[in-house]
Amino acid sequence: MAQRVFEARGLPDDPLDAAAAFHASFGAPVRAALGAGDDLVLVFDPADHAHAGWRLALVQDLARSAAPLRVNAVVGGEGAALDETVAYLASAPGVTGQVLMVDAIRATSA
Repeated sequence: MAQRVFEARGLPDDPLDAAAAFHASFGAPVRAALGAGDDLVLVFDPADHAHAGWRLALVQDLARSAAPLRVNAVVGGEGAALDETVAYLASAPGVTGQVLMVDAIRATSA
């Protein structure tokens, strides 16, 4: 099974408006990808704490309904940390229903 990445960026600042816009714009494509048997990673722009609740509820509900497929989200801008987190999720079969914050975390190599 493949991992599909949906970039859910440019959503409104208001959390209720953002949740409604997500469902209007991405609801059908996300469900279609799950119906095709793909794991999903949703990518969100950084936002204030008021968005955490709807994002977590969305990801957890999708993950429960799609099991054994996996649904996760990554919150962050573009760059190495985002790319590495998406790559990690592709290789982590036990991780689902999670919202990972990467914007404030610098990717480093040991």
